[in-house]
Amino acid sequence: MTASRTGAGLVVGVGACRDAPAEAVYGLVREVLAELGPDAGPLLELATVEAKATEPGIVEAARLLGVELRSWAPGVLASVGTPHSSPTALAALGVASVAEAAALAGGGELLVPKSKSGGPGPAVATCAVARRGPAGARDGWTTE
Repeated sequence: MTASRTGAGLVVGVGACRDAPAEAVYGLVREVLAELGPDAGPLLELATVEAKATEPGIVEAARLLGVELRSWAPGVLASVGTPHSSPTALAALGVASVAEAAALAGGGELLVPKSKSGGPGPAVATCAVARRGPAGARDGWTTE
């Protein structure tokens, strides 16, 4: 189920390596949302850093989930405090966090910190989930 950007719900921040398959991104997002359960709220959008907004796997995951893909400028994401950072993301994209920062960039509460696809080693995809409230705060969201 999806909702409008002015309603309460979930935003999933995503990151992925170059040419990550849609199945990896989509599968990770579905797995994390399933763990939260339906009472967590509707999915509003996927969010990522501008440099990843045209990655086919991320674009296709948003389509499969039936939500918009929102991209954030690196400067915006760099200004968001997050519990985890990645030297790899910092070196490649200029931001220390993609998934968590993208989930939190419009305000909200972090429900699921960065989760990685696959086992040990570098992740093909990452995601984090934030809950945003109804209209009224920065960029149309409240932080509860």
